[in-house]
Amino acid sequence: MVGTDSQGSEGTGHDAGPATGPDRRIGSTMTPGPATPAEALAHASLPAGDFKADGTASTLPADAGTPHPTVTRARVRTPRPVDDLPDLTATSNGLPPLQDGPDRTVGAPHPRATPRPRSTNPPPPPASTLRPSTTRRPSAPTRRFLARATLLSAALSMAGALLGLGRDQALAHLFGAGVESDAFLVAWTLPEMASTLLIEDGMAFVLVPAFSVALARRAAHGSGSPDPVRALVSSSLPRLCLALAGTAALLAAGAPMLVSVLAPGLSDPSLAVSCTRLTATCVLSFGIAGYFSAALRAHRSYLAPGAIYIAYNLAIITAMFALGARWGVQAAALGVAIGGCLMAAVQAPPLWRRIARRPEQSARVQLPASPHEGDAGRTVAIGLVCAVLLFALCRQSQVLIERYFASGLPAGSISHLNYAQKIAQLPMSLSMMVCVVTFPVVARAIAEGDTRRATERVERDLALMACLVLVGAAVVVAGAPQIVQLLFQRGAFTAQDTAATAAVMRVYALGLLGQTLVGALVRSYFSTGRTTWFPLGAMGAGALATAGISLWAVDPWGARGIAAANAAGITLTALLLLLGLGPRAVPVCVRRVVAELSRPVRAAVCATGAGLLCVRQFDSPAAAVAACCLCVTAVFLLLAWALDAAGARSLLLPVTQSVRSSVTRRLRHGR
Repeated sequence: MVGTDSQGSEGTGHDAGPATGPDRRIGSTMTPGPATPAEALAHASLPAGDFKADGTASTLPADAGTPHPTVTRARVRTPRPVDDLPDLTATSNGLPPLQDGPDRTVGAPHPRATPRPRSTNPPPPPASTLRPSTTRRPSAPTRRFLARATLLSAALSMAGALLGLGRDQALAHLFGAGVESDAFLVAWTLPEMASTLLIEDGMAFVLVPAFSVALARRAAHGSGSPDPVRALVSSSLPRLCLALAGTAALLAAGAPMLVSVLAPGLSDPSLAVSCTRLTATCVLSFGIAGYFSAALRAHRSYLAPGAIYIAYNLAIITAMFALGARWGVQAAALGVAIGGCLMAAVQAPPLWRRIARRPEQSARVQLPASPHEGDAGRTVAIGLVCAVLLFALCRQSQVLIERYFASGLPAGSISHLNYAQKIAQLPMSLSMMVCVVTFPVVARAIAEGDTRRATERVERDLALMACLVLVGAAVVVAGAPQIVQLLFQRGAFTAQDTAATAAVMRVYALGLLGQTLVGALVRSYFSTGRTTWFPLGAMGAGALATAGISLWAVDPWGARGIAAANAAGITLTALLLLLGLGPRAVPVCVRRVVAELSRPVRAAVCATGAGLLCVRQFDSPAAAVAACCLCVTAVFLLLAWALDAAGARSLLLPVTQSVRSSVTRRLRHGR
């Protein structure tokens, strides 16, 4: 029989007698209420059927004799099986068990207690068969929490992406697709690379596992030792700020040389140089913002990190409209510098509250060895930092390759590639919110030694992200001309620009699945906190493929050939990362993942065909885009349910069970 107290905690298999204190039950080790003197005496002579908070059995004989006159003794029953033992390391309200002296928990036998004659009750199980408390892991986040965090992050990311789209629309409306926009987009290379290196990939891959280890140690050690989180911040943040400030100063001073390397075909690089000097400040501001984002997400806080791009894009849009008439396109570069500072300022208050919070006292939990064991998590491995930054830099080199080859094409080609990429990557940005939320969960599971939970999480994320991005890719391919016309064709952006951008966007969409898989798979490599160079090698192979195909395809196909090279290179990287999963990363079943990914791919191909047929029926771009979205989504969902992609059928199971239980309850009441 399992009893439940007023706070919802399970008992230890005893029938509790009358309580003498609030929410207390004699004969159980779960004692959230304060102890009275009479209760303390009763607890000092508990029977052998009770267990200490450290998970070992009491060595005193079974109960016999007369209990305290003011307390009705609980009748002891056979202890529950090992698998049903409650967590004895904490009470139901999350606090540690009450202490009644040095190294003794209330409810454990007093060392000076007088032995009692042995009774006929069955003996307790041997101590070796009990589940030790050191194997208990902190509770994993629930599915409801992950769903809410994902929806919040997706909503904020979509708001930031829509503002980014508004930023691009303002840039196209004010400056078109010509010399000024090309000059700004060359300078825009720095913020693009900085966001990948310091916010989205590089900083997160290094710091989320490091903060996860520090938080696991804080939970295990409590307030009895120095706070590992504060030690990590104090040892890493000042050095990082110093290095980033020096890098930003070097980039601003070497702006002419940098522009000549990025876009050697520009006729007048002076405007690009002045914009680059302004955008170089983002190296410092983005680095601090990325550090804050990684720390907050490791604390499972997603509101402030998700809002940074909202503040960033609002600053750029405001600067363009307020100063564009006087400063020209340099106003957009100034907006980048201001927006970077706002990204860090938005996250500083919530992070300070979490770092300044005093760690709670808790039961000690033995954690597995980690890469940061030697210095208590105060620093991160230099090899890991180099591997992550080089991978992110190599991934961002695809943009450098595009700008390099497009600079020799007619004016506006760089802008066509940029606008097409921004629209095509919206579905990828939305799908990436899944692994942005679950990456700290995977890293925390690895830090706690729970590899099985990490593996299941990664496999589910890959299937779900593939479904999300493929729906968007189908919409992009089917309605590309109408989407570009609806979003950009106004002001200085002409119909010829619409046709060129739509053609490039359709080619870009072919690599969206590869882009998404790379972003998800690389997290499984770096979530372990160990230095691995395999992702860099896979990304290097993809970058070489992108450069080689671009060199071959740029003359016959122009910007479309560059986009095709990008899609081919990133798809190759995704295949290599998937095939390379094993001991160096979170172990997943590659065959099962490939089989699961093939289902949404087939559904997306059929949905794209349906969307192409649908958009031809409408002349208005707004109506065509709306009909395309509805048609593609409906066809994809139907085929996903038929193929059971990402467990689509199982999503209906909770609904069915809820309806069935509701009907059953009504029938019982009717009787």
